[in-house]
Amino acid sequence: MIGSPGAPPPDLSNAEIVDYQVVEGDGRVRLKLKDGSVVEIRLEIMNILRAGNDPNTGLPAYIVQSAPLVRLVECPKELRKPPLRPGAKVDSKALPGFG
Repeated sequence: MIGSPGAPPPDLSNAEIVDYQVVEGDGRVRLKLKDGSVVEIRLEIMNILRAGNDPNTGLPAYIVQSAPLVRLVECPKELRKPPLRPGAKVDSKALPGFG
């Protein structure tokens, strides 16, 4: 929610945290993927900062600090693999961390 692209970033030295309340919705989106899986994505808002006003429009400039939280809701059985057990042979073609 900051001015136009390419404009200099706002000065955060005087930015202040702005309290907020959710007016509508809970920030969740459910998506059905082409492979049949369903994921739920929720945006977790950590802080909202007011960083002065945009010099071109005079409107207040806000910075939203957030993180997406992703949860697998459904997964087709054919996409599942058995969990990797300690001492088990590692599949060299598998992505690290995805067993």
